[in-house]
Amino acid sequence: MQRVSFLLAYPLLWLISRLPFRILYFLSDMLFFLVYRVIRYRRKVVRENLNLVFPDKSEHELRTIEKKFYTHLCDMFLEMVKTMGITRQELDRRFTFSNLEVLRSLEEQGKSVMLMFPHYASWEWVISLDPHVQGRGIAIYQPINNKYFDQWVRKVRGKFGTTLVTTRETRDCIRQNRKEGNLITYGILSDQSPMAGKARYWAPFMGITVPMHVGAEAICKQMDLPAIYLKIRKLKRGHYQGSFVLLAENPDGVPDYEITDAFFREVEKAIAEAPEYYFWTHKRWKHRNKAPAEIPAESEP
Repeated sequence: MQRVSFLLAYPLLWLISRLPFRILYFLSDMLFFLVYRVIRYRRKVVRENLNLVFPDKSEHELRTIEKKFYTHLCDMFLEMVKTMGITRQELDRRFTFSNLEVLRSLEEQGKSVMLMFPHYASWEWVISLDPHVQGRGIAIYQPINNKYFDQWVRKVRGKFGTTLVTTRETRDCIRQNRKEGNLITYGILSDQSPMAGKARYWAPFMGITVPMHVGAEAICKQMDLPAIYLKIRKLKRGHYQGSFVLLAENPDGVPDYEITDAFFREVEKAIAEAPEYYFWTHKRWKHRNKAPAEIPAESEP
């Protein structure tokens, strides 16, 4: 059944990936009407999230953010499909980087790095970074249940040189690259919501205490990887810019959870600047009422 689902979807994905951007965004506008007005995809979740984190905004302001978010969501989905057919030159024109010297300075010291970024703006097109740095790009990801779609995603995201490894493979991958002396730029989405019962750290995010994933920080500390926040701004439709914020050059000497806290403060700044580009369909605050009365201190993340 997985194979049948993929074979049915693939021709449409291929066709979309070949559309000119002008037609792609016309299609996105039609998709917006279907997703927002007809299917009403996760509108209850989106409204609950927006009401939670923006209690001082008016109903009109919240609905404006909501509609802009769904427009962006449809754009981003089609842009992800478009990656299948996009050229290197076109992607370079549409996703630029403003301060690559932050990465290059660390590379000159022979250091691999960990890029931490949230579900904000366009995380799919971060693969455009590969040709601009010495280190090979490795993206850490969660596999898709359908193995055929998973293979397709790995192929699309890897078309310009990025390699995908699963979260379970991460530490072994880093150790092997260190052993071989390979210079690597690792990338990981770090704003997911962990299971409440397994959370080791709770902290405020947008003013609401929630469990925090500390895996990226733990890897940085254990593997001596400088931690960098990748800030992504949407300049206009289909155009993005990434910039780099050094969170910790020597993470082993940073107090536990300080890197995680610094990461989420940067995410909050991005949301405050343009809230419509955050991934509001994700139930990020679903465990907000489940924090233990006393959160025990941990010696290590």
